[in-house]
Amino acid sequence: MSFRVVRSSKFRHVYGQALKREQCYDNIRVSKSSWDSTFCAVNPKFLAIIVESAGGGAFIVLPHNKVGRIAADHPLVGGHKGPVLDIAWCPHNDNVIASGSEDCVVKVWQIPDGGLSRTLTEPVVDLVFHQRRVGLVLWHPSALNVLLTAGSDNQVVIWNVGTGEILVHIDSHPDIVYSACFNWDGSKLVTTCKDKKIRIYDPRNGEIESEALCHEGSKATRAIFLRHGLIFTTGFNRSSERQYSLRAPDALSEPIVMVELDTSNGVMFPLYDPDTNLIYLCGKGDSVIRYFEVTPEAPFVHYINTFQTPDPQRGIGMMPKRGCDVTTCEIAKFYRLNNNGLCQVISMTVPRKSDLFQEDLYPDTLAEDAAVTAEEWITGTDADPITFSLKGGYVSQSANKSLSVTRKANILNRASAGTSKSASNATLVSSTSTISNNNASNAPAPVSGITEKDVRDITDEIRKLKAIIVKHENRIRALEAAFRSQDDDTDGGLVARNAANVTNNTSNDTKASDSHNKETNEQSGNNDNHGTMASSRASEEV
Repeated sequence: MSFRVVRSSKFRHVYGQALKREQCYDNIRVSKSSWDSTFCAVNPKFLAIIVESAGGGAFIVLPHNKVGRIAADHPLVGGHKGPVLDIAWCPHNDNVIASGSEDCVVKVWQIPDGGLSRTLTEPVVDLVFHQRRVGLVLWHPSALNVLLTAGSDNQVVIWNVGTGEILVHIDSHPDIVYSACFNWDGSKLVTTCKDKKIRIYDPRNGEIESEALCHEGSKATRAIFLRHGLIFTTGFNRSSERQYSLRAPDALSEPIVMVELDTSNGVMFPLYDPDTNLIYLCGKGDSVIRYFEVTPEAPFVHYINTFQTPDPQRGIGMMPKRGCDVTTCEIAKFYRLNNNGLCQVISMTVPRKSDLFQEDLYPDTLAEDAAVTAEEWITGTDADPITFSLKGGYVSQSANKSLSVTRKANILNRASAGTSKSASNATLVSSTSTISNNNASNAPAPVSGITEKDVRDITDEIRKLKAIIVKHENRIRALEAAFRSQDDDTDGGLVARNAANVTNNTSNDTKASDSHNKETNEQSGNNDNHGTMASSRASEEV
């Protein structure tokens, strides 16, 4: 007699339920870009969706309480000159979001509490480096203001958003980077590339630690780090069948698990919940969401169930655990974008009879606070993300937070010669930009760390610059005076020549007039003589 033993798991009966249409978001013009992105980002405060926009790229930001039909003229975040390709909320500030676009610029925005009242066009900071479109933006899980960007120029850049400067530049990818993901403490970075390889980097120096063939298919692949160090990937085989794999970082070329799913051609996005070790697979163009549980027992990746919907999905976003409702045993919440303009909200729930807080379903989850600063991280400090308990509910701490950007002086500019050095040193003034409402307001503030020698150098350069300006002003004045005198001389000569010509013409006219008058008088005298002689002859005849 044989029997089958059912695997014991508290997530075996997880089920998904779509909210009613009036509790969802309708009339959203989802972007029609062909870029492989989720087009959606969610946090406990806002929902951000990339939308179609004339004259550039834009995305819409909605508070969670603004459900129903969205007005066609709703304010947007629209400062990009090209279509927006990817967006990501900062994990340490629910009001800060980063966006990458086809205009090759990465912008970081501050969204006011309550949402937008008018279109936002001024970002907190522009991150300019990439030469081609930027299709990937990713925040560091534990370090404050550390942002990773990847573009179609095959470059990966890690920024310190607080200063707007580049921390690490990775240029070892031979082709377009499809995906990137930090591990749990942010000390490792995994990327997938169009050359079908998966690579693990040290993100502080950009050195490759290991690489291997990811999936044999030529379509886009995705890779994510799991909480305990394993790597989960999705991709295609040579027959264009979709598959997923589980790998160990020290043996990338030997997958622990490699499973074929189906023959659909949509790219699969793995959405990971580190608290429950559940992975949700959402394919672009699919109408299903598959979810799996990763455990230490074979076959390690266990299929749980599939959530079925009638409409294909164009994009999807996953709510962080601190935004879930613990009173209804909700362990995940998805925001699914349809082609008809509907953003459908799907709640994943574990059925429990008790209304008490379920500690086994809700271990300590990621908090809003950063564990280390960007300066500490780049110098070699690693720290696990800060966690907290959801018992008693969650209250956002980012209401009074604002992203500050401190521009540092470029020391290399001091080595320049001539006026370029003077101009650069004169214009390098450190400032702190703080966004308090929809319109960005920049407030200059001094930066600590400037020595007296730096001040003296800058003062000397300004003095030299002033001397050069005065010298050029004197030279310009002398040239203007010489030019005026030359003009006066030229004008005087012309006047004299004109006067002489007028005098000559007048004398000639006078002479001609006198001769004419003389001739006229002579003719008159002759006529008078002839008349007298005729009169005398007539009198004699009589």
